[in-house]
Amino acid sequence: MRRRRHHRPSWLGPMVAQDELLLFVFVNALDVFMTYWMIHAHEGVFVESNPIANRFLMQWGPKGLIYFKFSMVAFVCVIAHIVGQYRPELAARLLKLGSVIVAAVVVYSFVLYLQHAGPVLSEG
Repeated sequence: MRRRRHHRPSWLGPMVAQDELLLFVFVNALDVFMTYWMIHAHEGVFVESNPIANRFLMQWGPKGLIYFKFSMVAFVCVIAHIVGQYRPELAARLLKLGSVIVAAVVVYSFVLYLQHAGPVLSEG
């Protein structure tokens, strides 16, 4: 009698939802850039509103903030990869949702910049 083997996805299997993953990493890189730039270039005007990220910023400076944010991005990417081995469509949807949320944060940050530190347009 032959024993049937169950196929289990490999954790090092092919990457699924590559476009969605790339978009997620890109919008998060924009978020890290905007956060760093706004806090560094406009000291005292802007603060990090995420209390955990702010703790990293206070403890280890801008590098700590960058490491924290990219660590969270890497964590989500690993989770998406694992989920994608079983349910690729779900992984793609989760990454799209994450991208939309982070993109909204980037847009909000830009609006805050324009309101509080952006160039002043003179009325003609």
